[in-house]
Amino acid sequence: MYNTALVYRNFGEPQTVLHAETSVLAPLPAGQVRVRMRLAPVNASDLIPVTGAYRHRITLPTIAGYEGVGVVTETTESDAHLLGKRVLPLRGQGTWQQYVDCPAELAVPVPDDIDDTLAARAYINPLAAQMMLDHYPAHGQHVLVTAAGSDCAAYLAQWARLQGAKSVTGIYRSAIHARRLAASGVIPLADTDSAAITQAAGKAGVIYDATGGTLADMLLQSMPEAGQLISYGLLSGQPFSIRRRLPAVHWFHVRNYLDAMTAEEWQQVFSTLWERLRATPVSEVTLIDFQQWRQAITLYQTPGRIAKPLLAF
Repeated sequence: MYNTALVYRNFGEPQTVLHAETSVLAPLPAGQVRVRMRLAPVNASDLIPVTGAYRHRITLPTIAGYEGVGVVTETTESDAHLLGKRVLPLRGQGTWQQYVDCPAELAVPVPDDIDDTLAARAYINPLAAQMMLDHYPAHGQHVLVTAAGSDCAAYLAQWARLQGAKSVTGIYRSAIHARRLAASGVIPLADTDSAAITQAAGKAGVIYDATGGTLADMLLQSMPEAGQLISYGLLSGQPFSIRRRLPAVHWFHVRNYLDAMTAEEWQQVFSTLWERLRATPVSEVTLIDFQQWRQAITLYQTPGRIAKPLLAF
């Protein structure tokens, strides 16, 4: 049996360094399950490592992709109960390939009422939002989120409101997002409106920032000293300066919490996530054949994009 995967052997622009490579599937290791992929999304967290931003923790060559959904097609005897089940094959191999092997105890079963397009996106952004709100609660705070048109910020904004935030303000880049934000109870602010951003930051107790750069600098200079800025991304490609001890800045990465989780805790996290996702409006999707993966990346990188591209196997 053969497997085709999107592999990168050097760091650089994803469209340039990613290549589809076909190889013979090796025998399934003990304790693993083999998953035939159905859908895998394109996220910033999939593309940024390809550029070399995290080269200190990536060994080349490697397969791209961090999440997705598929069906278990092969197991060892002890895990036969998973055969034929839909699962999220996480924390094993890269997911931008036809078959993924992952540890059986970490394969997350998908409830029957969760469709593939939602299941495929149930890890990177929802888990990050849930964990940030657990560690840095929004209850009783005026909350501000940057990159408000992104999926992770959308979860943060909606779940912060449910957690009891006094208000939630979202800074967006493309005006196409303003109406959707307002409809979900989030105060929309254009990233070009410096005066309004300064005013909003001036009362913000918690800021969840995915942008970095000059915007993060502006927010830190304006927010109360008792506030907290949680930095979970640098979509601008630029760092920001911490000029004083306060307000507090926290660097958040999901991977920093995973090693301390038992397999049971890992599965329980998703039990909570499924309940939240059932009640949360999500972005539209566009399915793109896996063989047209360059088109999927181009769509993801298109300014003002609304639909999330999903690689369809």
